[in-house]
Amino acid sequence: MIHLRIHKASFNQFVLSLDVKLIASILMSQSFQELVRKRQSDRAYTDKPVEPEKIERILEAARMAPSACNAQPWKMIVVTDPEKRMQIADACTSRALSMNHFSKQAPVQIVLVEENANFTSKFGGMVKQIHYPHLDLGIVAAHICLAAADEGLGTCMLGWLNEKKIRSILHIPGSKKVMLVILLGYSAQPTREKKRKKLDEVVSWEKY
Repeated sequence: MIHLRIHKASFNQFVLSLDVKLIASILMSQSFQELVRKRQSDRAYTDKPVEPEKIERILEAARMAPSACNAQPWKMIVVTDPEKRMQIADACTSRALSMNHFSKQAPVQIVLVEENANFTSKFGGMVKQIHYPHLDLGIVAAHICLAAADEGLGTCMLGWLNEKKIRSILHIPGSKKVMLVILLGYSAQPTREKKRKKLDEVVSWEKY
């Protein structure tokens, strides 16, 4: 009988702890609309390291991204080594145009490489004259950036890059296409108000 009382007390304590965790989760959660407004291209980062578990969750969110015919034509290379990061940052900058010099601040880089699509995606693309992997990689990049924002991290997608240099740094085969470098880290910038076209400028119903 005494054992039963202890067991029930432990059970009640366990349930109470679950309730507290659930309430905390609800209070900390944000709607998708809030998330898309929070995400921005961050061009300044603190020196705070990014927790490995956060990187893992972001990569898992990316892995779940949809793709044409489920081809999943991507490879994500995570770069945290300081020397390699500096080299890749140099491959993404332009002294003449003063572009992307902030890229050296981010403690993590995710390099997106285009992989071969499956037969169905290739055949459909040939028939419709659409290179579906480019669309797929855009989707996976969006997943990475939104997942990062959900983790309280900043990102910036860099499309200005020296592909040949990045291939050499990361030993990427010459047959592969380097599409993007995504910077990842704790932002040193405040959240900016979005400057976007009005809805009626980009949306129409039933006709163009």
